[in-house]
Amino acid sequence: MHLQTRIRSRKGFTLIELLVVIAIIAILIALLLPAVQQAREAARRTQCRNNLKQLGLAVHNHEQAYGYVPSWVRDIKQADYPGGWPAGNPYGQRTTFGTLWHLLPYMDQATYYQNFDMKRSYLDPVNMPAPYGTQNAQMMGTPIPAFLCPSTPGSPPSDYGPYLQSVGLGSGAPMITPRTDYVPLRGLHSSLAACAGLPATSTNNAFFGRVDNATNKEDNWKVKFSEVTDGLSNTICLVELAGKQKRYFRGIPTPGSTLLDGGLGLNSFFGDVNVARHARGLSGATIADPGQAGCGFINIYNENNPYSFHTGGVHALFGDGSVSFLSENMSVIVFAGLLSRDGGETVSQQ
Repeated sequence: MHLQTRIRSRKGFTLIELLVVIAIIAILIALLLPAVQQAREAARRTQCRNNLKQLGLAVHNHEQAYGYVPSWVRDIKQADYPGGWPAGNPYGQRTTFGTLWHLLPYMDQATYYQNFDMKRSYLDPVNMPAPYGTQNAQMMGTPIPAFLCPSTPGSPPSDYGPYLQSVGLGSGAPMITPRTDYVPLRGLHSSLAACAGLPATSTNNAFFGRVDNATNKEDNWKVKFSEVTDGLSNTICLVELAGKQKRYFRGIPTPGSTLLDGGLGLNSFFGDVNVARHARGLSGATIADPGQAGCGFINIYNENNPYSFHTGGVHALFGDGSVSFLSENMSVIVFAGLLSRDGGETVSQQ
């Protein structure tokens, strides 16, 4: 019998072909990944804008309800304070919650708002959690999503405990407070005013600005829309100042991890009056001295100035409820004009 040998061909990839396919897939993923990241950032920017629009509606609803919007600071008169000003409180014993706090009832946060005593300071024991006071710690520490920009890197809530210890309140135990990435500005710091060709003195005529001194801020804390004589559409209401309690310089966290070594800052709790800042003139030259004077002001350092984690600028809410993107290359003269509510300048958002 004649035997025949059948040779069967095997189908499949050679090692070289397999490596080529893997390389092609890797190249396609590398090309696709930036597009996916851009899409995600676009969605985050949209949410960030929507947060500011929600805050704009709250500002207008507050003004319609009361005929004014709350300036950045208000001291409670001794005669109006239950039992008089609290003793043994070396800081903030007369100051009520800040501007953003008073917007809570117009942001579907009335329950949150009503848990606190508005006749008392935000540093009164009635309004602080244990071991500093009697307020519910979970309520006090609950974040408000509308105050947080999703483009901001994840960071823990603010802890005011070490600072309170430094001024004689408590033992440094944590006092957890929810952050805000959106703030009112009080005006221009003298360093930035000089860059805009103005007198080298700090201004207090931003949308929520008022003079901060004992004789004025008790009664001089109501800002009416009629006082915004530059026009609501030409006046910045709130801006992004993101990333606190961590300090950032040009997108990079500053060295350190505590208040003492400069890695952390304060003015991050949305109910704190001091989230309202004077925008400063910065050089932006070195992280070793992030506050070095110069004439830059956007996306350099998040201690006092407009700052975001978006490429190229920050979002700003204007008095008419519109939201615009302010370029980090914006002219300081234009910015100064948009920040003042009654400067009489003719400017555009360029």
